Formats: sequence, C-alpha cells, structure tokens
Amino acid sequence: MEMTEMTGMPLKRGSLAVEDNDSGASAEKTKKQKISECSLNKGQDGLENDSPPSSEIMPGPPDAVSTGKSEKNSVAQLEEEEEEEEDGLSEEGEEEEEAESFADMMKHGLTELDVGITKFVSSHQGFSGILKERYSDFVVHEIGKDGRISHLDDLSVPVDDEDPSEDVFTVLTAEEKQQLEELQLFKNKETSVAIEVIEDTKEKRTVIHQAIKSLFPGLETKTEDREGKKFIVAYHAAGKKALANPRKHSWPKSRGSYCHFVLYKENKDTMDAINVLSKYLRVKPNIFSYMGTKDKRAITVQEIAVLKITAQRLAHLNKCLMNFKLGNFSYQKNPLKLGELQGNHFTVVLRNITGTDDQVQQAMNSLKEIGFINYYGMQRFGTTAVPTYQVGRAILQNSWTEVMDLILKPRSGAEKGYLVKCREEWAKTKDPAAALKKLPVKRCVEGQLLRGLSKYGMKNIVSAFGIIPRNNRLMYIHSYQSYVWNNMVSKRIEAYGLKPVAGDLVLKGATATYIEEEDVDNYSIHDVVMPLPGFDVIYPKHKISEAYREMLTADNLDIDNMRHKIRDYSLSGAYRKIIIRPRNVSWEVVAYDDPKIPLFNTDVDNLEGKPPPVFASEGKYRALKMDFSLPPSTYATMAIREVLKMDTSIKNQTQLNTTWLR
Repeated sequence: MEMTEMTGMPLKRGSLAVEDNDSGASAEKTKKQKISECSLNKGQDGLENDSPPSSEIMPGPPDAVSTGKSEKNSVAQLEEEEEEEEDGLSEEGEEEEEAESFADMMKHGLTELDVGITKFVSSHQGFSGILKERYSDFVVHEIGKDGRISHLDDLSVPVDDEDPSEDVFTVLTAEEKQQLEELQLFKNKETSVAIEVIEDTKEKRTVIHQAIKSLFPGLETKTEDREGKKFIVAYHAAGKKALANPRKHSWPKSRGSYCHFVLYKENKDTMDAINVLSKYLRVKPNIFSYMGTKDKRAITVQEIAVLKITAQRLAHLNKCLMNFKLGNFSYQKNPLKLGELQGNHFTVVLRNITGTDDQVQQAMNSLKEIGFINYYGMQRFGTTAVPTYQVGRAILQNSWTEVMDLILKPRSGAEKGYLVKCREEWAKTKDPAAALKKLPVKRCVEGQLLRGLSKYGMKNIVSAFGIIPRNNRLMYIHSYQSYVWNNMVSKRIEAYGLKPVAGDLVLKGATATYIEEEDVDNYSIHDVVMPLPGFDVIYPKHKISEAYREMLTADNLDIDNMRHKIRDYSLSGAYRKIIIRPRNVSWEVVAYDDPKIPLFNTDVDNLEGKPPPVFASEGKYRALKMDFSLPPSTYATMAIREVLKMDTSIKNQTQLNTTWLR
C-alpha cells in the first residue's frame, strides 16, 4: 500500500454538493428545530450529509441559556413571526444583487489544504470527471438496521376496513377546505365553521364528518338542524395542543400506532420534505421520525415513520406532490430512531471522464481493496470566508465577542444580497434591531443571534447565542473537532504510512486501547482509530499525541481540560476510523452521446416499467458508474476524491473550471 500527496486533478462543472453519510450524534438534534441556515452548514447524515444548508430544520423550542416566563412569551412571539414567514423569502430576499460572479466570490472560500485534507492512500494517476452534472447522477438508498437496502417498489395501500372511503378526499370544496384550515390553525376569529349538507343522507354526513376529522386534526364535528337544513359544524376540541397530538380515539387499537413508509425524493432534503408532507397533511412535523437525514441535490430513498396517519392518506399525497413518491406502507408499534441505520448505498455517475480503462480499473480496485482516508468533507466547514470551525474555536475559548463578530461581520463569499445588507448594517451601527430589519427571513442563524442580542443586550452574548437552536450551536464546535481530526490524521499518515504501529489506538467494543509492539501484526490499518478531542478520550502513544497538544495549545485551548463553563459546549470526544473500506463496490464504464440522458434507472423508473438504458460500444463521452456502501458518518465525497485524485473544494473547482456552475 502506498500513500501519496494530493494532486490537483479537476472535477468539472456539476455541483459539488454531494450526499454523504454523516449520521453522527449531531444528527440526533437536527429534527428538533426549524431554522433557515444562511451561512451555517448542517452536519447530518450525509453530504448529505453535511452539505450546503437546507432551508429548514424541524420546529421546536429554542434552547436559551437563561429561562423564565418572559422568555417563554418571547419564544411564542418568535414562533408566531416565523409562521408568518413560512412561505419563504420575500421578493427582496430572492433578488441576487451580488456584483461579483460566483467564481470571483469563491476565491475567498476554503481549499482542502485549509482543513487538513492532504493525503491519498493509492498511487494511481488521477483523472477528471463531471460529478453531479444532473442530480439524478447521485442516488442514495438508506441501509436499515436490519442491513436491508431501502427501495421503493410497492405503491399499494394495506387493506383496512376501518379506513374511511376515498370520498373523504373529494367531498369538501376548495373554499370549505380553506375555511377549515384557517379554523384549524387559529388564523381567524371564528370559533366554528358550518358546512351545509347538500343532498342530505346519513352516508353523506358520515363522509363529511370523516373528512373533517381526518384531514384537519384537532377539529371535532357535530350535526345541527338550522331552519330545516342539515349542517356539519366543525369546532376546536382541545385548543392548540390538539394540532400536535393526533386524535387518539379514532385510531384502531389493533393497528400499530406508526405508519412506516419509504420516501423517494428528488432534489429536496429530508427536513424540507417532512415540512412539505406535514403542511399537506396539516400536522406538526414532529410526529415524523427517521433514521438519518438525506440531503438535497440527489435522488434519495429512505424509511420514514409517522404517528397515527393512515397509509391511505399518505398514498393520496402521491397525486398531489412533485418529486416525491411514498410507498411500501406498513403499520408498526414503534417510531424510527436517529442513528439506527447501518449506512447508505450510493450509486454515482461521473460523466465525461478522461481516465483510461486501466486508470479507472486501478482507482476502483484501490477503493475496493484499501479504501479512502475517512476525512470530514468540505461541507463540514462552510462555504464562505468565515469557516464554521473558527466560530467553534471561539466558543471553546469562551471568546463570546469574537463568536458574535465572526457570525455577523461582513464577509467575502457567496451570500444572498439581503445577508450582505444585514452585515453592512451591523458593521455600521452595531444595532441588532436595525440589522434584523434587513433580513426578510429571520430564521437564519444571523437572524436568531440578532433577535437574541435585541432581547438580552450586548453584554449577555451567551444568552443571545443560546437562542440559536442547540444542534446549530453544537455544529460549530463539532466543526472544530473535525478540523483538528483531519489535520491529525494527515500527520499520522505522513509519519507512519498505512500500517498500524505501536501506540496507535483500536476499539475493543466501545473502549479504545493501545496497540502494543508485540500485537502490531494482529491488526490492520482498517482497525486504527484516532480521537476527536475531548475530556473522555485517550490519545495515541506516539508523536501524534504531542501534535494534538501543540495544535490545541496554539488555539489557546487546554487538551487536559475540555470541559466548558457551559455544559452544552463541553466536549467529551469520540473515536473515528482513519481508513474506510466501502462495501458492495462495483463499477462499469459506459459510452454515451447525449449528456442529458439518464445512465441508470431509478426506483420510480422501475415502477413505471421503463427499460434500462442501452449503451453503445462507442460514444462521444465516457462515464464511470460506481456503486458502493458506506457506514454512517462517512463522506461519499472523500471516496470520490480518492478515485479522481482531486481537491473537492468549491474554491478549487471554480478556479480550475469557472464554468461549472454557470
């Protein structure tokens, strides 16, 4: 096994936002909050799962450092304001006012070298290719806790005699549905809505009762006679709480409380998808559960569970929604839990490759037999001139003024015009209320911090920062841990190559132990782990231990005391394998003439009976189609980097080929 330095082969054009497999601990918090991330990147299941930010994360109460009655009122007001913004950006926010081109702005971004990604494990010559020229060139199938790969292959609905008839979806007019939705969401002052029963029969009244109760959770109904006419009157049964808690008495006791289904989605991340589903079902997003988040620019297939919503209602969404398909329905007793998945299976097409057949063969054989360095991908560190790890470092240093400045100060890089105006206002006035007025959408990290500063004042930045949802705050310090880990693993491979040495760490169960000199031959490089810094880890017993200490000391941090004054920011640490060998690796090189044609069938293609593509022996272009499975918390971008031998940073790609996003 050979180890080589990084070279700069280009990855042409297509989007670098790649689905990865980062379903680590930080993912567990993601589902609890709903926030538009203006500049902070998510750290979830994948470039996926650590990719450029999606617009929304699940709703829930913000974690603040200090609490009290007045704070609860403020939070309620915050939630009301956010509901008003639900439909997205204002016209002002949608305008792109940046004078610089994207390529010019990305001059200020990070390269792999900036975040410690410097080594390769194989010796083959790199080659170029187009990654994600089409989002359909990147398909992710979740691997469940039983080891099975999720597929959408059955759209049928389980037969259940207790389900209402299909008429519930058509019996109400659009106007009646609008009135009922406004009543359900407390958007008007009416306490009830009366619907006249035309062509009155008992069966017709029953269907209307069922339609209101099933389509508008939280509403109850009764029948009233008014001047000789029958009306169905809808009203609130239990106030606002009823919306979050589906009706218990309407669910058959013999049926599992959770409907599990497979969600197929295109070009939409998991958080956005669940927000869309909850909006159409008129329920709160927190009744959904899943094992890992999947990112936007891909086709992804994963299992979802939802509390007390019938398969019939879910299947009806297939008629309403674009770029979604729901199927493989079943009723189960339990929800899904984050982190229960075994990983993800990737099908990736690299188009217009320049490598010879021999180069491709060498690259893919190396990926299959040796693997790749388990670096945290570029998505972990943000896309602007202020990397997320710098904010994380300032938090750990307890430098709260610096935390505030790093998040709010003007910066070079690709940002929306309204964010640029907000930052300029902040730099000029240091007035949080004035800067906040420049933001049409207040759910972004900057907006949350400015709200906190307005509420708690400039002398209480800790509490102001605490208004940002917990998972987003922790993402900053996890980014710093990742930055340290990347740098240390590069030093480890530089010093000792791809063989285990005495003093390396391996896991026995969940416990890290040292490799002793006499046991070195009992291990391979695939067994070796290295720690993310924290108070509950041990460090290698060789010179890399000192390298950890030197790096943290240079950052004014004490490696022997990683506990923070604020418990949330105390780092316990963790262990991560340094080399990952993908499973189920296969590949083929195909020839094609039309850059727009799909090069493999999706689950939906197969359901629709589309024949698989047929390839000519020769064509204008060549593509590499790769299949491989990765465990949680690993990055597909880093596997592809090893195959192509190129820098995956957006900055490097735009410099090599400034047309890739045009």
